Amino acid sequence: MGAAAVEDVLFPGIDVRVTAVHATEERVAVEASSCGQPPACPDCGWPGRRVHSRYVRRVAERPLVGRALVIRLSVRRFFCERASCRRRTFVEQVPDLSERYRRHSVGLRQWMQTVATFLGGRPGERLCRVLQLPTGRTHLLGLLTAPVVPERAPRVLGVDEFAFRKGWRYGTVLVDIEAARVVDVLPDRDAASFATWLREHPGAEIICRDRAPAYSSAVREAVPEAQEVADRWHLLHNLSSAVEKTCHQHRSCLRKQAEADRDAEPRRIINPLPPPTLPPTKIAVRTVDRYSAIHRLLGQGHSVSEIARRLHLDRKTVRRFRDTDLDELLASARHGRPKGVLEPFTAYLTERFTDGVTSPTDLFHEIRSCSPLAVARADGRCGC
Repeated sequence: MGAAAVEDVLFPGIDVRVTAVHATEERVAVEASSCGQPPACPDCGWPGRRVHSRYVRRVAERPLVGRALVIRLSVRRFFCERASCRRRTFVEQVPDLSERYRRHSVGLRQWMQTVATFLGGRPGERLCRVLQLPTGRTHLLGLLTAPVVPERAPRVLGVDEFAFRKGWRYGTVLVDIEAARVVDVLPDRDAASFATWLREHPGAEIICRDRAPAYSSAVREAVPEAQEVADRWHLLHNLSSAVEKTCHQHRSCLRKQAEADRDAEPRRIINPLPPPTLPPTKIAVRTVDRYSAIHRLLGQGHSVSEIARRLHLDRKTVRRFRDTDLDELLASARHGRPKGVLEPFTAYLTERFTDGVTSPTDLFHEIRSCSPLAVARADGRCGC
């Protein structure tokens, strides 16, 4: 792979020239030099024309094929030839690659900023260690920037407390519920701070808050016309607390009711269900179709031999379908299938189910108490 191909892969659209690549089992080192247009002075904006010197910067880049990537970037230092400018020299920055006072590339900083946003300090540090990103939790937290606070509060504003340090210091987070994004963070959870923020940022029509009385008093003081609602988590939390409290107060009654249900008669439903019907099987459908075809041809006056030729059946089969009732043929077809564990009790279970006994536990105990065969089958000792 030529130098131009390496530049296109590693630095697409960036004005650098790759001079060497050194690869080991742990990392890849790329030597490159800037070759873009001379930049302007960061203080006065005067274009740089005369090169003062060159020096090499070490810039960490996003990992390459599972190995850490380091760029030894040679950059130029320029003279500022404007007499009124206090800066005498300045160093060029490669767009989309390097930044002032940073040892990470622009792309790597964006990666780590995303990790810090979603995971925070220590979890983000552990993930970056796996991804071969050289950083620590303090650096990750330093990449987080405060959100841009809008001039007006969102229509549906969510407010809740959070812990800077649990048990020691708490703050308040304000969220735009409709846009699902953080609006602002307050340094404490006092009513005065929240009320001041509401006065400075009008426009909130619905405020979704927790049960803290400080937030409620701040809303009544600053925006009394706003509607206060509870969020979904606190609604479920309040419901679970109420249910738990009620069950604890009536635990003796619940225990007596449970014992009574355990000793009571088998449960019955009020309205009896219709008798269950078995789903049609292939052999049952074939039996019905064959029975209908044979009796239709018999009604037309055809003989047994002619019907056997037309339907490709044996004459004995035609005679059996002629002389046997359809229900008996279907029963014979069903009994020809492999019998299951509950096959001996099918009639009994159907009758009890029709009577309204639908509890599997009750039906199991009934069968087990009245049939030795059921005991053997339920315990797995029956070998038939």
